[in-house]
Amino acid sequence: MPFSVLGLSAPLLRAIADQGHATPTPIQTQAIPAILTGRDVLAAAQTGTGKSGAFILPILQRLTAGPRAKANHIRVLVLTPTRELAVQVAESVAAYGKYLPIKAGVVYGGVKINPQMMKLRPGLDLLVATPGRILDLCNRNAVQFAQLEILVLDEADRMLNLGFSAEISKILALLPRKRQNLLFSATLSDEIRNLTTTLLKNPLPIEISPPNSAPPSVKQWVYEVDKGRKPALLSHLVLSRDWQQVLVFCRTRNGADQLVQRLQRDNISAAALHGDKSQAERSRVLAAFKANQFQALVATDLAARGIDISELPQVINFELPKVPEDYLHRIGRTGRAGSEGEAISLVCADEVELLARIETLIRQTLVREVETGFIPTQNVPLTRQLKIRPKKPKKPKLKAKL
Repeated sequence: MPFSVLGLSAPLLRAIADQGHATPTPIQTQAIPAILTGRDVLAAAQTGTGKSGAFILPILQRLTAGPRAKANHIRVLVLTPTRELAVQVAESVAAYGKYLPIKAGVVYGGVKINPQMMKLRPGLDLLVATPGRILDLCNRNAVQFAQLEILVLDEADRMLNLGFSAEISKILALLPRKRQNLLFSATLSDEIRNLTTTLLKNPLPIEISPPNSAPPSVKQWVYEVDKGRKPALLSHLVLSRDWQQVLVFCRTRNGADQLVQRLQRDNISAAALHGDKSQAERSRVLAAFKANQFQALVATDLAARGIDISELPQVINFELPKVPEDYLHRIGRTGRAGSEGEAISLVCADEVELLARIETLIRQTLVREVETGFIPTQNVPLTRQLKIRPKKPKKPKLKAKL
């Protein structure tokens, strides 16, 4: 089925062709016609299924009609959990709307607010924002919602997991009641279902894959390993398999920095991505990783939400997430758009309960593997581990007799 049968305009079809997309994904096929008619949508779909295009394309078409945004007003608000994802969505808006007279912008925390206020002053048709920053702008009277027509919650489950429930409630209270609401989520938790009852009116439900299920294109397995041997096993896997683009997940920022130092000692090019880094540095690191300029990107869950690489081959859970749903978000970074991927988890004794909760969520028992060639040693570089020779014992030094 071509995009042309979905009712999209010629400028949008031209932009889609520029992106190299020939046919719509299943979520786009179902969501685009419904959004064009003004219906609320509740979509459960994993990352990499084309969900951004599913709401951006019909929204851009609807924005071509109707009055222009007044000063400091916006017509569409897209809320995302992280600045990385906000930037990614804004880039998609720019790509799909390149042939349309649409004014769009993106705002997020961690950077100066004054330039963002100036960007909003003439009014915008579409604004992509993180919850905290949009509230900051509201408190400064830099943004008005009287003309708001459409609200989009992208990765709604992640926003709730990150503790944005209070912020979302405050934002909803500021919006006009008459509007179209679109909610996209990778998982359907009880919190999400409760939110839909108050937010959405007669929504079209769309489920591209069974809720809370892993992408079928991702091969998953587990290595059971002592906590202290995880870094050595990770380096061994990267080196022995010659992996060139690996996304590694850690729980903490300090843990990510320490793991990068260990990988670099093992002659593996690596960099960290987490909230302690400036936005400019995070953008630079992410761009370098996408360009395959180093092998391993070690990231925390929050910082990794803007990573969109069409053929990322491996995702490594160096530490399992505390929230089981985050496991699905992590492994959703690979196996995107129909390509195959691998998700490997390094699990120690302290994480057995976390693993059980993940397997209960995805209704699947993950395969346990044994790495027979792994010989952990503290004194020999990992580049030599595959050809280790026993060291000769050193002769003890004798003290001279007086």
